[in-house]
Amino acid sequence: MIDIGGRSFLRTGDLGYYDEDGYFYIADRLKRMINAAGYKVWPAEVEMTLYKHPDIQEVAVVSAPDPRRGETVKAVIVLKPQSQGTVSADDIVRWARDHMAAYKVPRIVEFADSLPRSGTGKIQWRTLQERAWKDPREG
Repeated sequence: MIDIGGRSFLRTGDLGYYDEDGYFYIADRLKRMINAAGYKVWPAEVEMTLYKHPDIQEVAVVSAPDPRRGETVKAVIVLKPQSQGTVSADDIVRWARDHMAAYKVPRIVEFADSLPRSGTGKIQWRTLQERAWKDPREG
């Protein structure tokens, strides 16, 4: 438990906010934050924006190594069936530049047939994160 402004909170690693009616919303996990050249990027925010793209069926955003920025934004995307083979990574990046701040735009876009999921159906972002940080010489 932690005390902030006279109120007690349970520290879980979740990030959230209260709305004007006092409801609490969980927005992301602290461990998922991407530090790209000092800019804080929240994957859930980038994912929510990318879901607005008309060709994207599913997306997971993770960090990837970047020699200059330390970390960078990587999007693993499952395209809608009718869009497969017609949408490129450059198309996604161009669209993202028009819809989010430059430091949030994915520098790496990877297409996948599906995203790894847990037994309860949650996207396993940690699996994608580990793959992104794996030594590229290992495959």
